[in-house]
Amino acid sequence: MESTINFDDFQKVDLRVGTVVEVLDFEKARVAAYQLKIDFGPIGVKNSSAQITTLYTKEELLGRQVIAVINFKPKQIANFMSECLVLGIQNGKDVVLLRTGLEVDKGTQVL
Repeated sequence: MESTINFDDFQKVDLRVGTVVEVLDFEKARVAAYQLKIDFGPIGVKNSSAQITTLYTKEELLGRQVIAVINFKPKQIANFMSECLVLGIQNGKDVVLLRTGLEVDKGTQVL
């Protein structure tokens, strides 16, 4: 088992639901990836790089709600600034995105 954290540590992670509003091929990435623009409603639009090209097409991602960590420090990836981390489950070599069972308001916090 990994090291444990307390509830106060978990509360520092800001998990939110956002809607993908733009998907581009990330041509400068070392591993195949997309550049995503995700709308978090009142929080605004944030960029993310996601290595999810094997299971998802750009068309499938557009308009899809995703869950992301929005309070990481921005990270420079090649020529792109990633501002949030889209969450997924490692399934072999692929990543399956986490999402809500029903559509919710953009920016809704995961509790």
